[in-house]
Amino acid sequence: MDSPPMPPRPAPAFRVQRIDFAGIDAVELREVRSGSRAVFALRGATLLAWEVVDGGDTVALTDGYRDAAELDSQNGVRNGVLAPFTNRVADGRYRFDGRDHDLLPGIPAAERIVYHGFVRDMALRVIDTRESDTGAEVLFSGAIDPEDHAGYPFALALTVRVRFGATGIGLVVTATNVGEQAAPYATGWHPYFRLGDAAIDTLELTVPATRRIVTDARLLPLPGEAAYAPVGEGPQGDFRVARVLGREVIDACYAAPIPDGDGLVRSRLRDPASGRQLLVWQRGGLIHVFTGDTLARDPRRALAIEPVETMTDAFNRAECAAALRLAPGQSRSFAFGAEFVPATPAGPLSSNPCAADAA
Repeated sequence: MDSPPMPPRPAPAFRVQRIDFAGIDAVELREVRSGSRAVFALRGATLLAWEVVDGGDTVALTDGYRDAAELDSQNGVRNGVLAPFTNRVADGRYRFDGRDHDLLPGIPAAERIVYHGFVRDMALRVIDTRESDTGAEVLFSGAIDPEDHAGYPFALALTVRVRFGATGIGLVVTATNVGEQAAPYATGWHPYFRLGDAAIDTLELTVPATRRIVTDARLLPLPGEAAYAPVGEGPQGDFRVARVLGREVIDACYAAPIPDGDGLVRSRLRDPASGRQLLVWQRGGLIHVFTGDTLARDPRRALAIEPVETMTDAFNRAECAAALRLAPGQSRSFAFGAEFVPATPAGPLSSNPCAADAA
């Protein structure tokens, strides 16, 4: 007697699909039932949109590039993955293992500004996707070749693993030195966060860091120990206790962060009017905060809370040399992400699988 046919397996609650996002080749991770989603461009694994459904409202949590023209412009480095360096390299020059390197050969002194690395503008490949009832994943892959970028004669293989859950996203950036010489390397993320339509001036910010990086007029850290100061001294403020941003203009890096019991550092953005929150988490590193006052479109619409492995101009600082050094065959990963907390949380904050898996 023939066995009855097996019933069809139900579709998973989370879905991954390739989409066209205003002319950008992208991947959408979506929770089918609620409609919450995150969209990442193949170019640089750049987060284009992150939306959750809360209380019947679709709440935008980031302000990303709206179309291909904006992505091409790279203005503000909206939600970009930063590698093999974060923020500025002073005058585009650095010295590594006894050799001088120039990231901007032939560029006059007045125009020698370079920042945030190459990956944000690189074409990546999707090499794996996963769908389940608890979340979705995408694995992006790319490479930096010694011939690709002036002043960076090093070979790196790179992956960006993205995890998406009902209330959170998590990223793990991994670099492997596939060359024959050691390479300087650091990574980070440049997301612009928002809580729906709430103005950032009305939001509360918490940054659990005890020190700040002191910079000059070019936003480069001061030499030596002068670059480090307690957060309570000088401008840019102390955010260890939550306070409203108001009209404060911030473009600052915070160091010596204090992790929670699970080893993750969590900065917090909260809307007092709605009670909604974002917990921006990272495993180690520093935290850069930028109020977006110089953006070409919609300045001060969103707040950049940036997990970074190293400070600005780390390539030119002796105390950063060991942290930057990636030996041949060595791999290093940096994990970070964010979790949305609705006005009436459905469960404990630790229930977010993105942070647990990425960490």
